[in-house]
Amino acid sequence: MSTYRAAQVTAPNGTFELVEREVRQPGPGHVRIAVEACGVCHSDALFVSGGVPGVSFPEVPGHEIAGRLEELGEGVRERGWQEGDRVAVGWFGGSCGHCRPCREGDFIVCQNLKVPGWTYDGGFGEKVIAPVDALARIPDALSPSDAGPMACAGVTTYNGLRRSSARPGDLVAVLGIGGLGHLGVQYAVAMGFETVAIARGAGKADFAKRLGAHHYVDSTSGTPVAEALQSLGGAKVVLATAGNSEAITATVDGLSHRGELVVIGADTAPLGISPTQLLMAGRVVRGHPSGTSQDVEDTMAFSALHGIRPMTENVPLDDADEAYQKMLSGGARFRMVLTG
Repeated sequence: MSTYRAAQVTAPNGTFELVEREVRQPGPGHVRIAVEACGVCHSDALFVSGGVPGVSFPEVPGHEIAGRLEELGEGVRERGWQEGDRVAVGWFGGSCGHCRPCREGDFIVCQNLKVPGWTYDGGFGEKVIAPVDALARIPDALSPSDAGPMACAGVTTYNGLRRSSARPGDLVAVLGIGGLGHLGVQYAVAMGFETVAIARGAGKADFAKRLGAHHYVDSTSGTPVAEALQSLGGAKVVLATAGNSEAITATVDGLSHRGELVVIGADTAPLGISPTQLLMAGRVVRGHPSGTSQDVEDTMAFSALHGIRPMTENVPLDDADEAYQKMLSGGARFRMVLTG
C-alpha cells in the first residue's frame, strides 16, 4: 500500500499534525495531483475552525494548489489532459453543472460549489484528488509557489478589477496591501489605472510605490480616507481587499459619481452605509467571488505577461502549523506557501 503525507487538524482550531494517508485512485472525471506548492489563505480559517456548514474532521485545508497531474480518472484524457501537465486548483474546486447558476454558465456562484478543504481534502498534503473542471493550466513562466496563490488571491483581485466598471486612466483605489492587496495594486497598475494604495501607517508608502502605486493614502493620518480620495478626483472603483468593515465603509464617500465599491475582503460585521450615500451619486456596492478555472488561467497568463508575482514565504509541509499561525497572526509577508 502506497501512502502520502498530509497536514490535518482533528478538531476545530486544533493544531496541525502530519499523518500518512493511503493513496487513492481518482474516479471518473477526477484527477490525482502531486502537489508541489499550496498557499495558506486566510479563508482556510473558516474550515479549520469549523466555521462553515459541512466541514468534517479530520480536516485538510488548502485551496491555492499547484502541482502536476499524476493519475487520470475515466474520461479525463478525452478532455485534453495528460499525466505530467502542470495545473493549479483554487477556491473554485468544481461545480455541480445542474443548478440554475451553472445552467446559466455562472459557475463560480454554483449553489453546490466544491471548494478544496471544504468539500474534499485540500492541498495541505503531498497529493489531492480534484474534479477535472477545477483544473487551470500553469504557464511555464510561473513557478509552483507563484502559481498556487494565483488560484485564489490572484484571481480574486484580478477578476475583481477586470469585471469592474473602471477603464484605463480611471482612478482606482486598493484598500489594503496585504496578501490580496499587494497583488491588487500590481494588477491595477498593469491594467492602466491611476492607482491609489490605502493602508495603515506612513511606513507603507514606500512599499506601495514599489508595487507601482501612483498615490498612497495613510488611513491613520487624520485625514479621512474618503476626503483623500476626493482630493484626487474621486475613485471610479475601490477594491476592498481588507477584511475590515469599518475600513471598507470609510471609502464609500471617496467614490466618484457612479463609482463602484468592489468587496473581496471578508468580515462578519455589517457595513455602515446609508442609502443616501449611494442614491445621490448613483454608487454601487458589489461583492465579488473568486473565479473559475478559466479565470485562474487568465490570471496566470496576465501575470506572466506583466511580470506580476505574489510575494511568498516558502516553508516545508512539516511546518504547516507554524505557517498557518503566522498567516493567522497577520505576520505573513505576504503569502505563506507550503512546498512539500
